[in-house]
Amino acid sequence: MEQEQHHPAAASGIPSQIALEDDDEGISLGEIIGITLEYRWLIAALTLVALIIGLFVVVVSRPIYRADGLIQVEEKTSGMGSLKALQPLLGDDTTVSAELEILASRMVLGRVVDRLKLDIVAAPRTMPVIGNAVARRYVGSEPNDAVLGFSSYAWGGETIQVDSLDVPKPYLDEPLLLIAGEAGAFTVVNDDDEVVLQGTTGVRASDKGFSIFIAQLKARPGTRFRLMKQSSESAIDDLRKQYSVKERGKKSGILELALLGRDANQIAAVLDEILNTYVRQNVERRSAEAEKTLKFLDSQLPALKVQVDAAEAAYNDYRRTRGSLDLTLETQGLLKSVVDIEDGALKLKQEREELRQRFTPEHPTLQAVDAKLARLNERRKQFEGEVSRLPDTQQTVLRLARDVEVSTKLYTELLNTAQQLKVSKAGTVGDVRIIDSAAVSSTPVGAKPIAILAIAALLGLLASLVAIWFLRALRVVVEDPETIEARLGLPVYASIPHSTAELALSRKLKTGQGAGELLAISQPEDDAVESLRSLRTTLHFAMLDSRQNSLLITGSSPGLGKSFISKNLGAVLAQAGKRIVIVDADLRRGHINKEFGVGRVTGISEYIAGQATLTDIVKPTQIPNLSIVTTGQIPPNPSELLMHQRFETLLAELGQLFDTIIVDAPPVLAVSDAAIIGRLVGATLIVARAGKHPIQELEQAVKRLNQAGVQVKGFVFNDLNTERQRYRYGYKGYVYRYSYKN
Repeated sequence: MEQEQHHPAAASGIPSQIALEDDDEGISLGEIIGITLEYRWLIAALTLVALIIGLFVVVVSRPIYRADGLIQVEEKTSGMGSLKALQPLLGDDTTVSAELEILASRMVLGRVVDRLKLDIVAAPRTMPVIGNAVARRYVGSEPNDAVLGFSSYAWGGETIQVDSLDVPKPYLDEPLLLIAGEAGAFTVVNDDDEVVLQGTTGVRASDKGFSIFIAQLKARPGTRFRLMKQSSESAIDDLRKQYSVKERGKKSGILELALLGRDANQIAAVLDEILNTYVRQNVERRSAEAEKTLKFLDSQLPALKVQVDAAEAAYNDYRRTRGSLDLTLETQGLLKSVVDIEDGALKLKQEREELRQRFTPEHPTLQAVDAKLARLNERRKQFEGEVSRLPDTQQTVLRLARDVEVSTKLYTELLNTAQQLKVSKAGTVGDVRIIDSAAVSSTPVGAKPIAILAIAALLGLLASLVAIWFLRALRVVVEDPETIEARLGLPVYASIPHSTAELALSRKLKTGQGAGELLAISQPEDDAVESLRSLRTTLHFAMLDSRQNSLLITGSSPGLGKSFISKNLGAVLAQAGKRIVIVDADLRRGHINKEFGVGRVTGISEYIAGQATLTDIVKPTQIPNLSIVTTGQIPPNPSELLMHQRFETLLAELGQLFDTIIVDAPPVLAVSDAAIIGRLVGATLIVARAGKHPIQELEQAVKRLNQAGVQVKGFVFNDLNTERQRYRYGYKGYVYRYSYKN
């Protein structure tokens, strides 16, 4: 049973302005899905392109490896427990923050650069983009053959070892080019292609302030190498960019060193050298501190020795001259107290001298030592008062004995300290140690190939969404029949869905692979044909008050499908038992005759010229009740022919023979033919196509016809994307699909 498709407003009796209200405001999820499906091939294409680019990046990008090592920073202590008393002489405890700065200092990194010659850059020059990828994957003992004839580039297997390179100061950090020759010969040129040096592998070459010694060179003759002598600052800066050091855990004293690079063997060697250089300088620093203190003590010991000998001699001489004198118990107590005060004062003076070399007089530590010295001086004055009350002989003996005791004690202590420092210096091991030597990761660090491809796919998807947004922003075209009704106030009598079957038929006709076929005949259940049946019903009521039984179908511009509507609507009307004639009034490009398999000649042109009768130009088709009138010969003045009285007579005579006349006219805005014909027919319909023109174009077409005295009845909206409408409006989209079901 045939099911008629009606406009929702007409079927329910609801006023059109109410029925056409939007269900919701803004862009809904359904509309987003619909737009995505509409542009699915663009999304797929851009995403595929992004994946291809991502795959190319994975193939050509050079892997980066990471080497790391661990160092422990210990609290600064002496090599033997008995030497803890020397800590004030050896300085404060080591801080981790200070060691972090030392590890990144020029003192350490500069030594590494010098030892490993990192200021010499020598590497094969590869072809941009693909050269590294090819060279990296080459496996062979000899240099690879040139690819695509680019013999100046390295393609894998090339090696160079430059042990020494000196250049004039203006050429520091300036790139040079080394060209390999025959039998180990080479030539060095500058940026201006001037030869600055020539030589042979294994022999030092010098000229014009340049000097180079190449220990090894293996390459095809003509292969070029990048060569550069960096300044110390540049080499250190380049090393710092790939180098990092941090503390593992708060206050753990464990420092982690890491180095990134493309050569796994080289970064391991460089990081090991950094570790060893740091430990070596730490030991040297500790040893230098002990050496400095020992040197000071050695300079003091001889003078103290002389002072001890002089004090003993004076004491012995006085006892010989006075006879044997013994100190009373009271005098011995005073002697011990005075000696202790003198000994303490001397130690504080030494400590103050050490501190003065590091701190200003306002430093709290120095002020505390000065306060202690002041207290000792006060006590000394007290004891001196007690000594002054002793007999003269006891005072002299006490003074001489004091000098002997103080000098001997100080000399002995300094001598012991010197011996301990010698032992400490010999056993200095530093306060840092290597926990883990440099180890290189087995796999490259950074983004993995799968992650790169995933990121590329995501970027491709985002790029496609941006492209869709851009295209949508540029497209100010009509996508929805409701827009026409809202803006122009004219009804849309039918919305014809997009038909893939019609595309196939048109393609066959254009390529000549088959005879002309009508969609209404070959695919009667197609959604587009069902919509034309709905149009048939609507037109029956729309033309009840019309004086003529003729219908003009036109459009605003070419390529909208007006001929498709005309011929298939005619077939649908004929199938309902009506006598239908289709008049091809497009005297410029008319082609309806092709679909019906008849010739163009003997048509409208011949009838208006009086060369044919009505019987001659009305041609039956294979479809019962359907006839056509072709254009005839293409005239040079189509508009003048259509304005001829005989064209009006033609329409009148056809109106007496047929129930409905369908006139297919040229576009309104292109030529004036449609305006001429519109005054002679009962109703005029304009065909609009989804996504082909802005609403202003349709407004202009209606205005053009109105100015010519033609009243536009309404619109037929062609090529509607029902899939998008379905997702945009939900069930509402299904009104465009309702056909046969078994």
